[in-house]
Amino acid sequence: MDDNLREIVLGVLAAGLTASLGWFARTYLWRRALRRRQRFLGLPNHSACLLVVGRKPGAGEGTVSRGDVLALLELSALAKECGAHVQVTFHDAVRQGFGEVTEFCIGGPVSNRRTAAHLRSLLPGVHVDASAEPGPDQAAFIVGGECYRMERGSVEHVLLARLTAGEASRPVFLACGQRGVTNQAAVRYLARHHAELARRYGPDGDFCLLLRVVNSQAYGPDVVELVGDVTQAATGAPPVPAAG
Repeated sequence: MDDNLREIVLGVLAAGLTASLGWFARTYLWRRALRRRQRFLGLPNHSACLLVVGRKPGAGEGTVSRGDVLALLELSALAKECGAHVQVTFHDAVRQGFGEVTEFCIGGPVSNRRTAAHLRSLLPGVHVDASAEPGPDQAAFIVGGECYRMERGSVEHVLLARLTAGEASRPVFLACGQRGVTNQAAVRYLARHHAELARRYGPDGDFCLLLRVVNSQAYGPDVVELVGDVTQAATGAPPVPAAG
């Protein structure tokens, strides 16, 4: 074998070895990222997850708001990436506790009875104005003594929470918004920032974030600002009303 042929063979072998090492490295990193995502979302391979959605207030039986439907589609895609199986159900059809199956609960306490139960049990420091009468405080959030009002189509808020009942329990994710579009915004925020949230709070950490959706009338669920981490205030005891 002459020198030229030897160099060609060695070059081909080196290129093949480099390509193989690159493929193995990419596969390893992809699998590690997937395992982290599965652990944080509580969605290991072939596991089941429950998507709980509310009914649109004032609409017909079985009607779901457009924003909630789009949120369900985004969650279904996220679960599929993790290799989990999805079950979608209405809030008033769930008759089980939390912690056995990963749950994504979509909607505020007015449209979703399951959300209302989770707020009472897991986020007692959160109060949502459920008044049906139009007014400045309708659908307002009160967290830690601060009131966050809704300006429809302009400034709206949503709580995004990951909550667990114990060490070995599966998480409950809440997207509790003032409107359907804010629920979708929270789900999209979770899908985009789950890796960052896992680094900040740990793969099994609990949190409650308050998000602001800006100008949804023009931008839909895409422009979202983090107002702050309200975990301590939301999970603490509700404020005692002043005498008189």
